[in-house]
Amino acid sequence: MLTGTASVDDLARGAPTIHRWLDEPVELTDVELVQAMFEIAGSSRQAVLPPALHPTNPPTMVLQAWRCGASPWGAFAMVHARVQCRSGLRPRGFVVGAVCDNSDAAAGLAAGWGFRCATDRHVGLARHYDETTVDVEGALRLRCHDPEPLDPGDLSYSSTLNLAHTPNGVRLVQLDASPELTRAERARPMLEHFDANAWGSPLLDARHAVSSSIAVGRLTLAPVRYCCRPDTLAFDGTETVGSATPGS
Repeated sequence: MLTGTASVDDLARGAPTIHRWLDEPVELTDVELVQAMFEIAGSSRQAVLPPALHPTNPPTMVLQAWRCGASPWGAFAMVHARVQCRSGLRPRGFVVGAVCDNSDAAAGLAAGWGFRCATDRHVGLARHYDETTVDVEGALRLRCHDPEPLDPGDLSYSSTLNLAHTPNGVRLVQLDASPELTRAERARPMLEHFDANAWGSPLLDARHAVSSSIAVGRLTLAPVRYCCRPDTLAFDGTETVGSATPGS
């Protein structure tokens, strides 16, 4: 059984701190959501994941961008890069890097779900009739062209995992985001620029394009219900929040 080989101590350096678990969901409205998947080198698929997680075959990376017109923190745009994996039997995406253009939103996403967002780069998302582009200054230029309509119910997104310091200790924190989509399209992804170092790992070698989608609607960020020890498999290390002795 393949598992991640990344050092938990190295991953935890600079990880955000969740001081308390949230009780209520957070609503994001007037949301544009872009997702693109690319294969990455098989030689690095285990080295970017902690031991709790299993790499996928083929190994893939997902870029996901949100542009939110309204949130508790105001309007913001955020892009995160995550390596697709499994926690136990369930598909997940482990975030290796994120950028947000609103410092209040970055702080809220860190405090609630452990996103480690840089705030020093401009984030742009532009949707046109023939393509949608996502730009992160100096770090990313993604084009999703030739969009074709989809039924919004045909899109689904796997849950997100962030590594954070929590009341339970250093944990993989699970975000379940529930979209309510009013429009969806599939498109052809083209990665014109990607600086792996800017996304937290030089091992992210994006290669073959797999798929991309563009959606419009609203997004509900549920309070964290589950977290997982990063050093042991999910079958043994999964906890409901608050169920472990602090620091364990």
